[in-house]
Amino acid sequence: MITGGRIDEVEGKKIGETNTITNLNIDIALNEVKINGVSVEIGYTYTALYGKDKNSTHLIIKGSITAEEDKKLVKEIEDEWKKAKKLPEAYAEIVINAINYTGIANGTLLARLLNVAPPLIPPRIQLKQTK
Repeated sequence: MITGGRIDEVEGKKIGETNTITNLNIDIALNEVKINGVSVEIGYTYTALYGKDKNSTHLIIKGSITAEEDKKLVKEIEDEWKKAKKLPEAYAEIVINAINYTGIANGTLLARLLNVAPPLIPPRIQLKQTK
């Protein structure tokens, strides 16, 4: 269960005078996972990119979320992270949706300061494997 989170760093940059969205890409990167008993801390970077690259208008939020999980799930998270730098799929959906919610809520405030459109609210994210 996710128990909290924090934002450590924000960056917002408006390039040009346009206030319309022609291209919006949301990227959620999981940077690190720290395990301490049944506590899990996941560092992330949420990026809303209003163009093709970081030379475009962008919002970047870096932070972490914390969770308390049962020992079996913590072991699964730790093993999967060490092996492939990813989370178990069902758990990843929960984490990514929590980060997305935080990014949208705080990204909207940053967007307002820069006078750009806020990051769009996508539907609940579901992960599925492609062939």
